[in-house]
Amino acid sequence: MDQFSVAGQRVVVMGAARSGVAAALLLVERGAHVTLTDLRPNLSDARDVNRLLHRGVELELGGHRPQTLVEASLIVLSPGVPLSQPALAMAQRAAVPIVGELELASRWLRGRIIAITGTKGKSTTATLTGRMLDASGMQTVVGGNIGVPLSAQVATSAPDTIHVVEVSSFQLETIRTFHPWIAVLLNFSPDHLDRHASVEEYASAKARIFENQDERDWVVINADDPDALALARGARGRRFQFSANPSVQEGVVVLSGAVAYRHAGRDEPLVPLSAVKLIGRHLLADVAAAAAVAKLSGVSSAGMTRAVESFRGLEHVMELVAEVRGVRFVNDSKATNVGSALRAIESFGDALVVILGGRYKGGDFGHLREPLASRNAKVIAIGEARPLLRAALEPAVPVTEAESLADAVRQAFDRARPHGAVLLAPACSSFDMFVDYEERGRAFKREVAELEKRVTREQ
Repeated sequence: MDQFSVAGQRVVVMGAARSGVAAALLLVERGAHVTLTDLRPNLSDARDVNRLLHRGVELELGGHRPQTLVEASLIVLSPGVPLSQPALAMAQRAAVPIVGELELASRWLRGRIIAITGTKGKSTTATLTGRMLDASGMQTVVGGNIGVPLSAQVATSAPDTIHVVEVSSFQLETIRTFHPWIAVLLNFSPDHLDRHASVEEYASAKARIFENQDERDWVVINADDPDALALARGARGRRFQFSANPSVQEGVVVLSGAVAYRHAGRDEPLVPLSAVKLIGRHLLADVAAAAAVAKLSGVSSAGMTRAVESFRGLEHVMELVAEVRGVRFVNDSKATNVGSALRAIESFGDALVVILGGRYKGGDFGHLREPLASRNAKVIAIGEARPLLRAALEPAVPVTEAESLADAVRQAFDRARPHGAVLLAPACSSFDMFVDYEERGRAFKREVAELEKRVTREQ
């Protein structure tokens, strides 16, 4: 949308994480006078500071000043900044336009957009979709909520570029014209209730992925998820379903030996299940979703299979860390909500020990009680959510508390021996103990490595 212009305008970007930095640099390139504000008194990356200052971006750190916002022609929000941020109140009363970074960047893209959202599985599906398209020779960029921010993709966007974009509810709540060619809703369950006022508000944000589509676009939806199907009910795009079961009559399904395209009563194999290297049957739904998008995009079965064969999953997503004296350790630190933790737990049998906890962000831990109890699983609880986990799970599931992740790893190893599994699937955010889920996952892997060294010395 080249007609959208910020030349000569005063634009304020709120939030100086990677998306905010990318938005500020893009706005400068487009001729705006840019102020980047952040609550932090200092930015952690000196390279970002140097780039921003070199390009003429004014930094306003240590808080968002209402007067700066009121005087802006446009305010751009990073995903981490909610519309309820108190400093925005005066600007909203003054009718200053407010958009998110996703919306801003999408107005200048020249290529088509494949947008992927859902409560869980977004990163895996977006990454695998990008690999499938790339394996077929398409000009593909993966980013958004993962990888490269959309603002950093504008400069190289061409008419034949396909932007595979992971989008969160935080990004979708500030869109206006964001228009995906293919919009994917993987699933839906309560999450982010520390940010959204209610489950309904969260659902409404997710459903906005379909808002600007028309009859020429595609809606890819999980046939196994009634809530997701309900959110897509009003979408105007053409519907294309996927399922982790052979239950749908039209779309991409998972059969006993392959992910297949079912059409007009016939099954066309797309990817043999032998090519899938991921831990957990629930991740087959992500493979099916990626295959559905690839099918709509014209990717061959051979291209899909090459991408799947070389894909070992993402770090912190059902990542096999090590096996220590017969005990497997699996890092699913990205399982920051109850639904994701549930799917991870269901991937294991008996002799399972699960490390749960962190900062509670909504959801019902009680949904984990039966799956844990049916596997005779044990729980090591960490972080602020320890009393909530104990109240929700005991006495059906034994819960032991740990003061640190190191303590949790040691306790879990003792309880999983001799041939069990230890799963980190916190069902909580990490912010009480770590910067983010990635730091938590890396810490888990370090503690497992230390445990392995100690056990080796004792042999």
